[in-house]
Amino acid sequence: MKGEGGISVMVWPGRTARSAAEGPARLLAAYHLRTQAEKGEAVPGVDELPDHYRAEIVEPRTTFAGDVVLLASSGDIAVGCVVVTAPVDGRSEIKRLWTDPAFRGLGVASGLVGAALAHAAESGAGAVRLSVWKWRAGAIALYGRLGFTVTESWDDRDRLICMERAV
Repeated sequence: MKGEGGISVMVWPGRTARSAAEGPARLLAAYHLRTQAEKGEAVPGVDELPDHYRAEIVEPRTTFAGDVVLLASSGDIAVGCVVVTAPVDGRSEIKRLWTDPAFRGLGVASGLVGAALAHAAESGAGAVRLSVWKWRAGAIALYGRLGFTVTESWDDRDRLICMERAV
């Protein structure tokens, strides 16, 4: 689907060589490296990330088997990603929303969330939930504009805000 500014959103891996060529690895690496730094646990590179985060980057097909990875692209460049889990108890979860900083402000994140919500609804979910770090004020504001509201936490990690909305 085509969005604002020539941005397309597609399921990865897609049917085209282009969508499968790069995949989400670069975007997931940037997401995890930035998150580690924001948590005060900066690491110099992907090899030093915790195993479960490194696995998402190195083996996304295996790590996200059963989930859907959506990629936003501008031409041949992957500029954003999000993971949508399969519904459990009527809910899907949005994870790993990331937009390349050079493409922020162009509607990439909104387009990815919209595509994630549509996918969740098509998959039979009645609601979508997510967790976001408290310091990510821009993301929290985006989610609020897209109809998500703060809900009781299902995650025991400190500094997370849990949000949910119906689809």
